[in-house]
Amino acid sequence: MIERMLDEHVRYGTLLLRHPDGSERRFGQGGPEVVLQVHEANALRRIARDPGFELGQTYMEGLWSPGPEGLRVFLDMTMRNFAPMFRKRVGFLTRTLRGLVEQGNRVARSYRNISHHYDVDEWLFRRFLDDGMFYSCAYFARPDMSLEEAQKAKCEVLRRKLCLEPGMRVLDIGCGWGGLAMHLAEHADVQVDGITLSREQLRVAQEEAKRRGLEDRVRFLYQDYREHEERYDRIVSVGMFEHVGQPNYGTFFQRVNDLLNPDGIAVLHTIGRQGPPGTSNPWLKKYIFPGGYTPALSEVTGALEPTPLHTTDIEVWRLHYAETLAEWYRRFQAVRDEAADYFDERFCRMWEFYLASCEGTFRWWGQVVFHIQMARRQDAVPLTRDYLCGLEDPGTSSVPPAEEGISSPR
Repeated sequence: MIERMLDEHVRYGTLLLRHPDGSERRFGQGGPEVVLQVHEANALRRIARDPGFELGQTYMEGLWSPGPEGLRVFLDMTMRNFAPMFRKRVGFLTRTLRGLVEQGNRVARSYRNISHHYDVDEWLFRRFLDDGMFYSCAYFARPDMSLEEAQKAKCEVLRRKLCLEPGMRVLDIGCGWGGLAMHLAEHADVQVDGITLSREQLRVAQEEAKRRGLEDRVRFLYQDYREHEERYDRIVSVGMFEHVGQPNYGTFFQRVNDLLNPDGIAVLHTIGRQGPPGTSNPWLKKYIFPGGYTPALSEVTGALEPTPLHTTDIEVWRLHYAETLAEWYRRFQAVRDEAADYFDERFCRMWEFYLASCEGTFRWWGQVVFHIQMARRQDAVPLTRDYLCGLEDPGTSSVPPAEEGISSPR
């Protein structure tokens, strides 16, 4: 069955399948060539039965390995070839039932889901994120930007979209390790409250704010967005909406409206999908983001429409997250031996599969980042986008060149 699937779908490059008994078979033609070295025959049967889950599961268990090209190049080529198969539409009934079961993220469950991933030891994140500990999509305004520069560029995009003025109060929903909150406090002279459901992120953010002397301008709280009651001039949320769950979208936007002052502005930065609504990958749901879901734009705007909020700007970032994940993967590989000693080999396989496969979804499977700006008043935001100018050099690509062996569409 797996050989029939490969024969049908491999049209770009060549995949060399090596069986445990030493026999080989090639699929496709031309370059690049990648290798699937199978160590146990049962792995192929499992992958054929449920590729969305078992490809990652069997890799974690060490039942197959990529060739010398490495996991990232292997997944890039295979995900490119199998993109048509995995982007098929999911039936409305199946999607609705799975959404109710998998994404019913009530407050208590949301605390547990966030803790599962974000309370992994700070040691790990320190070694593959940038020095500001930003764990979300960067903005590569120039192709030669470092990850650190691209993350600061992302903060500047958000600063401008929020139309900040000195002395304003800002709420950061899902503040992570506090990098954006501290950037806005330092560069826009505003007061920022950040809320998170991760105790590890809360601890790190509070310690960093104290170290930088920002305790009088930045406050971090262990709290769900449904529990918060204060009012703000501006609200921003980066990389948190993926954990809200489709059944709760209406509640989220109503809370944003209720927490904003009458002339308030909010900006949502979230991973999304270019196609119609779908379901979450089962492997990612189990090991990385329980309760997570990336919405279609129609699901976001559909939840916004019943609220009093005006949608004032929508922007789609396409390959910026692919480049961010590529750099995270490179940095993780640089400390992989150290990570294996700190955790174990199974954890390292899980983490590198997560980073590499997610990069592939942004290159080939329609994952993007949505920037949605909202306001309580229709005239709260300038009527043209001129106030955002100067964020990138004219005539340059917003995506850096691809690493050798991995195609990066322009």
